[in-house]
Formats: sequence, structure tokens, C-alpha cells
Amino acid sequence: MADIRSAAAPRPAAGTQKTATEEETSTAEAVRELGTSKPAEPGESDIHVLTVIGQIEGHIVLPSQNKTTKYEHVLPQLIAVEQNEKIKGLLVLLNTVGGDVEAGLAIAEMVRSLGKPSVSVVLGGGHSIGIPVAVAANRSFIVPTATMTVHPVRLSGLVIGVPQTYEYLEKMQERIIKFVVENSRISAERLRELMFRTGELARDVGTILVGAEAVREGLIDEVGGVADAIRALRELIRQREGG
Repeated sequence: MADIRSAAAPRPAAGTQKTATEEETSTAEAVRELGTSKPAEPGESDIHVLTVIGQIEGHIVLPSQNKTTKYEHVLPQLIAVEQNEKIKGLLVLLNTVGGDVEAGLAIAEMVRSLGKPSVSVVLGGGHSIGIPVAVAANRSFIVPTATMTVHPVRLSGLVIGVPQTYEYLEKMQERIIKFVVENSRISAERLRELMFRTGELARDVGTILVGAEAVREGLIDEVGGVADAIRALRELIRQREGG
């Protein structure tokens, strides 16, 4: 009787390419821990997807039941995007309620300072400090049903009622206004008007912009979804490469 073992595929040598199961496990771990797939490898997409979801976590760890975007996870990803030659562009997907001002601005500044093309898409919402992250990309999109809430800076926890506290709030707010104005088509005066509008929010000061309203106000470039964003990003990549 013929020895059927000779027909079996040879076992790969130790240290060679990962098996499909190992690759799936690695990707699943990256999604579970970082909320995104690992950066591109040969034969994969040359676009890295960054998700900004839930609440943008700052220097204090939020409760475990909160969905969060951790800046200590995002910042190394953006460094990897900049350094990895296989990655040609960045797609930022936003569905965030906002969060820590300094963490949000840190992410936004890194997106803006990338040497590679970037496009953002506001999906469910891009509220509060999510607005600078959305406008930091080279091109920005918002789906028709998504919303963006523009409001003044808030403080939580112990607040000391002295003039210096309000001066600090004003400086922080001016940092946000300056960044948004420099990276969108809205004017500083109009942005402040939206921030301090009364009567629209039941328990707050500010404005809710839905889909096309964000485009008309000059915060976002276009109304569109994922396919529009990828198409725009491919075009930016071609322009950068001189195609």
C-alpha cells in the first residue's frame, strides 16, 4: 500500500511566514486592544484606518463601561503611519462625543502634521473636541445624518471661583478656535457665535449642526460617506506621488 504521507504538503520551517490562524489572531487582538487593524503589510491596503470613537480619554482613566479612544494608543499609530513607507494615506473615522481637550488637540495636531494625505469622515457624531480632529485632515466629509455639537469649553471636578480660572478657560477655548479656523473655512466670529448660542440646547449653550449644515457653516468640506472619502484620499495620494 502506498504511503500517503509523501503526498502531504511539507511542514514549513520554524520562523517562516505566519499561518492564517496566527494572522487572524493578531488582527483580532489589534482590534480589541486598539480599536483598529494593524498597519498595512505587503499585499494589504496602503491606507491606514484610524477610529476615534466614544469619549477621547485624557490623563484620567475613564470607567470601564465607557467606550473610549485612548491617546496613548492613537499617537504611536500615527507615528507608525508616518514612518511606514507602505502606508500612503490615513482615513479617520469619527463617532465621538468629545472628551479631554488636550488629548483631542494632541491627536488633531498629529493628524494635521502628517506628511501623508489624510481624509476624515464624521459618521454618527463628531462633537466637541472631536471637531478639531475632523478638520485636521486634508479633506473632511460628513454623512447626511451625522451631527456636530459646537459648545464652549467645560470643566469637571473641583473649580476654584477666581479670575484665573476663567482666564485659563478663555485661553483653552482660544486654542481650539484658532486650530479649527486655521483648518476649515469657518471664521472665528461665526464659530464663537455658534459656541455661545442660547435656546437651541435645553441644558447647555451651543449649536447642533446636522450633515449639510456643517458644510454650509464651513466646518466640513463635503457631505459624503466612506466611498467618497476613499476616492478623495486616493486622489490626494496620486497628487502627492505626482500621478
